[in-house]
Parts: sequence; C-alpha cells; structure tokens
Amino acid sequence: MGEMTQEGGNASAGFDLSQFYQVFFEEAGENLDSMEQMLLQIDLESADDEELNAVFRCAHSVKGGAATFGFADVAELTHQMETLLDKLRRHELAPNAQMVDVLLLAGDALRAQLARHQGAGGDPVDTTELLFSIRALVEGGSAPVPTAVATVPVAAAPAPERIVDDLPPAAAPAPAAGPGLRQLELTVGPLPRPEQADSLAELFKEIADLGVIEPLDAGRAADGMRRFKITTGSTDNDLLDLFSFHVSREHMKLQPLGPGYGFHEGSPGAPVVTDAPAADPGYGFFDDAPGAPGGAAATANAPAGVPAEVEAAKPAAAAAPRAAKAEAKQGAALDSATLRVSVEKVDQLINLVGELVITQAMLAQNSKNLDSGVAQQLVSGLADLERNTRDLQEAVMSIRMIPMSMVFNRFPRMLRDLAAKLGKKVELVTQGEATELDKGLVEKITDPLTHLVRNSCDHGVEMPADRLAKGKSETGTITLVASHQGGSIVIEVRDDGRGLSREKLLKKAREKGIDAPDTMTDSEVWNLIFAPGFSTAEQVTDVSGRGVGMDVVKKNITSLGGSVEIDSAEGYGMSVRVRLPLTLAIMDGMSVGVGDECYILPLSSVVESFQVQPGMVKTIGGSGRVVEVRDEYMPVIDLEEVFQVPRFDFEHVSNILVVIEAEGGRVAVLVDELLGQQQVVVKNLEANYRRVNDVSGATIMGDGRVALILDVGSLIRRSRH
Repeated sequence: MGEMTQEGGNASAGFDLSQFYQVFFEEAGENLDSMEQMLLQIDLESADDEELNAVFRCAHSVKGGAATFGFADVAELTHQMETLLDKLRRHELAPNAQMVDVLLLAGDALRAQLARHQGAGGDPVDTTELLFSIRALVEGGSAPVPTAVATVPVAAAPAPERIVDDLPPAAAPAPAAGPGLRQLELTVGPLPRPEQADSLAELFKEIADLGVIEPLDAGRAADGMRRFKITTGSTDNDLLDLFSFHVSREHMKLQPLGPGYGFHEGSPGAPVVTDAPAADPGYGFFDDAPGAPGGAAATANAPAGVPAEVEAAKPAAAAAPRAAKAEAKQGAALDSATLRVSVEKVDQLINLVGELVITQAMLAQNSKNLDSGVAQQLVSGLADLERNTRDLQEAVMSIRMIPMSMVFNRFPRMLRDLAAKLGKKVELVTQGEATELDKGLVEKITDPLTHLVRNSCDHGVEMPADRLAKGKSETGTITLVASHQGGSIVIEVRDDGRGLSREKLLKKAREKGIDAPDTMTDSEVWNLIFAPGFSTAEQVTDVSGRGVGMDVVKKNITSLGGSVEIDSAEGYGMSVRVRLPLTLAIMDGMSVGVGDECYILPLSSVVESFQVQPGMVKTIGGSGRVVEVRDEYMPVIDLEEVFQVPRFDFEHVSNILVVIEAEGGRVAVLVDELLGQQQVVVKNLEANYRRVNDVSGATIMGDGRVALILDVGSLIRRSRH
C-alpha cells in the first residue's frame, strides 16, 4: 500500500486512517458485488424505485469511503455513477440496457482501482472512455459502451489526491425552498474531539451536490456543537447516510427549519450579519423563551451552541418519530452484526477440535474398563465431555461451511456477457443455493463449474433462430442445482440445448485415434469428451474450442475425491453432475474389523448390516459374488481380499455383510465384526504418505492405532468393473 497517501484523511481528522483501510476495502467489495447483482436483476421496463435507490446507495457508500481515505480516482468514478443513478431514481432518465452495461463496466473498473490501492500493484486504470460514456448517458444521449477496463502504463503513479467538490461561494445566496426543495437544520455534536467539529464545514463541501449546506453558527462553538442549514430535495435518510461517513449517527439530529427551531440570521446568539432581516419572534431563542439560558448566557458573548436543556425542550412531536426510527435502525444493525475472522484462525480452531475429539475417544476407550459403580462421577463426566465435544465440533465445522449461493452468484454476470458476445438469449435458473459446502471445496470447485456453465452457453444452447426452427423458445435455460445426497454434495449443470451427438463423438474419437467401437454404451460415449485435447467445436473461438477444459475439469474434480457423470439426449439438452464428498475434518464413522485390522466406513453411506446365512451369497461367472437383499441383487466385496489382510486364524470366515451406498449404487461389504460407531478425525493420507486405492483418508483411534477410512464411491466403481 506504498502508493496510498494518508494526507487526505489526516489533514482534517488529525489521526491515522490507514488502520481502517482493510475494512473499507472489504465493505467496498461487498457493495460492488451487491450493486452488480441488483443491476443484473433490474427490470428495465418497470424499474422499481427501491431497486434504483439500493444501487445508488451502494455506489454512494463506496464514494464516501474513497473520498474520506483520499482515493481520488475511485471517488471521481463513483461520483459520475452517482449522478447517473440519481437521475434514474428521480425518473429524469429511463433506464436502458446500455446504462446497465456501462454501470457494470464501471463496477469492474472500481474493482481494479481498489485492488491497485490495496497493494496488488499494476498500472492505473484508464477510465477516460468510461467517464465520457457515463456523462453522455447523464445528458440523455447514447454512448459507446467501452469493451473492457483498460490500464495506463505510467512511469510513476502519482499519489491519489483527496477529491473535493467545489463549494458554492460563501456569499452566494441560498436558493429559496422552491418546488421539491425543503429547508432543514442539521445539529451535530457535542463531538468527542473539538477538532472534529472544526473540520465539518470542510468535509461537507464534498456533498454539496445534494443541495446547499450553510453553517448557521460562524466561528468555533464552545460546546463542540455545529449547526447547518440545508436546502435540499433529498430524503432525510439519504442525508443521514451521507453525513454518517464523517460523523456517527448518534451525534446528528436532522429536523425541519421552522418556528421554534435552531439559529437563523438575526436570532439572539447567532452570528451578526449586516442587512439581516429583523428577528422574527416566532423563531429561535430569545431572552424569555422557556428553557432558554438565563441572564448573561443569552448575551452576545454567549456561546453559539445550544445547551442540552434547550435541545431537550424542543417540541417532542417532531423529534420522537425520528428518534424511534433511528433507534430501530440501530437495533437492526446490531442484530445483523458479523465478525470478520481470517481463515487461518478457523483452520487452527478446527485442528484443535480434531485433537480434542481424538483425546476424548482415547478417554472413552480407557474408561470402558472402569467399574461404573466406583467411578460413577468420572463416567458421567466423560459422557458429558463426549456430548460437549460433539456440539463443539458441529459448531466449529459450521463456521467453515458457506452456502453455494457464493459460487452461483458469479454466474449471472458472466452468462449475460457471454450470451451478448455469442448473440444468444440465455436464462439462468439456480436451485439449492442454501446448500452448504466446506469453504476449501468451494474455492476449488468454482473454476470447474465456471467452465461447465460456459460450455453449456457456447456449445449447448443454440442460436435463437435455430431454437425457434426446432420448436423451442428462443431463450435457452441453464439450470444450476445443488443438493445433498448421503455423504456427498451433488452439483448439476443442466441446459436445454442441442445435447451431445453420439455419431459426432464417435467420429471425432476415431479421428483422434481413440478406440471407439459401436458397441460402446451411451455413458461411455459421453465420457469421451473428457479425453485430453477432445473438442467437438467446428471452429476455435476466444470462448472455447481448443479442446482444453473438460479433461482439466475432470482432473480437478477427481483430485477432490469427486466424480463427474454426464447424461444427454440429442436435441433436448445435457446434464453434467459433479459429485463431491463433504470432506469435513471430522465425520461420523462405523468401525469394522477384518482380521486384526480396523477400517472406518462413513456412517452416511451405511444402509444396514446383517449376518450371512448359508447359501445366501451366490457365485456368478466363476469369480463374481452377489447377495440378494429384499429382491435386489448386489455385488459382494470381501475387504480381506481387497486389502490383502494377513490372517492367522485360518478357520475364521467373515460372516457379516454391511450394505453401503454411493453414486446411485449399492454393494455389500464382507467383514469379521462391527466394532462400533464414533466420530473420527479425517487425516489426509496422500499428504502424509501416498495415495492408496479405495481409501479416502486415515484417522487415529482411541487406542492410538491408525485406521483407514474407506472410499465408498471407489469400492462401488470397483464392483462395476
């Protein structure tokens, strides 16, 4: 952040603002995201006033913060955006698609500017074309929409200067409150530090575009209060939102400038102004006014500030509703308060809870031999510890879980731009946004999903004319669905486009030298698109067609322990289902014994278990074995064979079957005994040892032994082969 100057912020406030930079950057990012979402959802035919006001507030929040911290380029761009948005919300201009495009690009430019100020480096962002387009739209004309945000290489970037709008000359008369304009009095203070009050007039210069703001008390008020007369057409809320960038709300009071209120020219205690109109006894404070300061306090030497008793004596009728509203608003803000915590701290917390779970399992194991009569208190204490450990673990795990809406929210904008570039009409439908996924997985799944959505738009959805010719609506639909199934999360990307062509895929595969006989099943043919360098695009565009992508998508998802399934019907569309394990650090597991070894099955995958009766398991095809469970035949997998478990009691035969399911299939696993059910801490085996087939991780048991956690999906795929 070497480029940032603190002078703009420090000159007036007298303290270092850099400590607040990070909060400003985070809040600005959130405001820009909200603004983008609202712009994408806006109905141009009948734009809702509340929507336009909300977009204006987002831009305004960024501008206020940028001006305070001295980021001139950000403040300048947001100021121009504000002007356009203000005209839209006042219905002086009608919103159109071009305005939305320009505002979205302005949002991108602001992100680039903020990233640069945050220390990401890079060249300054060239917003000349963008500013020109916004000004042209403000004036009611049309403007060329810049294609993208450009940067300007410079030798040495000048430090950003504080942006301050010019205040109208002090001598200029304030406009009378004409049609649509109101006159208000703003009372500020008493402020904790007098120097804050001294700088307010300077700070308020910046917001002169909301009306004319004049100080009502010249010079420095002894009580730390300041009064301003405001002639404006803006709402009270907008004014308070604006002023709260400089002064906290509890130090502000906004009220009509009317009989019995405030200071005006010529009232006792107000600054003496020549040629001022005679004091109207209906206004201000005079010597014998109820609650006025007595005797000498009302003389010309009296401080210009209004004592607290007088403020209290003002008519309650005007102040009460506003106070109630402000209190309600403050209450709402407290209710929705959030705390920002770095991911490292959360990860550390999860590791510590994991260790706690292992320790608790060890204590539980050792307490089995205790006589519950003798050590009753210890046993009940250990039971409480187990319950509390489980509650703590669930609470900590939920901190890392974030809803899928965080991923889905980035697609509307991307699809809008892509569809415009390709000349297509596409609608995005999302379902299951509230489904939660571990933060680590969300970060890794975003890129593969982005590629799948782009693919659906580019290859799947046809051009509007082609869709109409096929009897479809000219707008294609891409659907994103997230849901929990067993111990997995399933994310589906579905489109109603042209689907995959079996003949085309087989032909392309043979051209590439891939062995593709006609006897291949449909699902095997669809899986051909995951071959490296495979593309069915007729020509290479800047969107896709180079054959790089689907193989990377599969590789990335497989590395997360997930799988990809494709389903398609030619002419009707296709669906790609990404199945991911909910790889949390701690899970519920069932421990099973085979020989002297212990294995863990994820409890969410276990359906049932039963003892094997003679003749129940049947051999087919010489080597394969199946078992019939309630009129359904399923493959039998012997863990002893899979993991080549050494056995010393040669007469023993595994006689318990555990039915497990995943990825839409079921198998019966043959084991010696069921050891119990407990929480296990998942340790990454690949990072600590190497990748082992059919194993998703390892855990430390209560007695200190390491047990392998079985990959149910892999076992089911093994049975299919």
